[in-house]
Amino acid sequence: MGTMTAANTATALPFGQPLTISDLAEMPDDGHRYELLDGVLIVSPAPSWPHQEAQGSLLVQLRQACTPQFRVLGAPFAVWPADDKTELQPDVLVARYDDLTHAGLPTAPVLAVEILSPSTALIDLNLKKAAYERFGAQSYWVIHPLTPALFVYERGDNGEYHQRAHVIGDEPFHATQPFAITIVPNKLIAGLNPTS
Repeated sequence: MGTMTAANTATALPFGQPLTISDLAEMPDDGHRYELLDGVLIVSPAPSWPHQEAQGSLLVQLRQACTPQFRVLGAPFAVWPADDKTELQPDVLVARYDDLTHAGLPTAPVLAVEILSPSTALIDLNLKKAAYERFGAQSYWVIHPLTPALFVYERGDNGEYHQRAHVIGDEPFHATQPFAITIVPNKLIAGLNPTS
């Protein structure tokens, strides 16, 4: 009787109008990730082991290569670059040190990374990619941990993303922004192998 479910919470949210960041505070702490994109609630289940393996490995690699003017953070960490109707939590982000606050990132990250799960693939490849492009994130990476593959999108002179790279397996991607680093998709999930 005393526990709150997502269904109970949803009835307390505003009906017939876009949600705001303050509405996210009403979401239960139930292992799901709650994000908001243009007033629409996005709910993601707890991530899988391949997802977490890729996220943790990428986080370590990016932190080791990070230069002093940037910081590398993993989800959950709030990014609200547009207005009070959008709050995203990329799986991994790189932000300028001076842009960060204790509460989150009130501007676009320099790099946003999403790691695909079956339940989030369409959102990550379409809606979130379009949102980060609109907000001005310089780079957007998508990692498919089961293939494994890395898709890299970077802003062109016209402000739109273009696909800079798509590497699979043992193929390396040599990034130059936001700092120099080489990413190999197979190495991101090496921990799934018992001999690694």
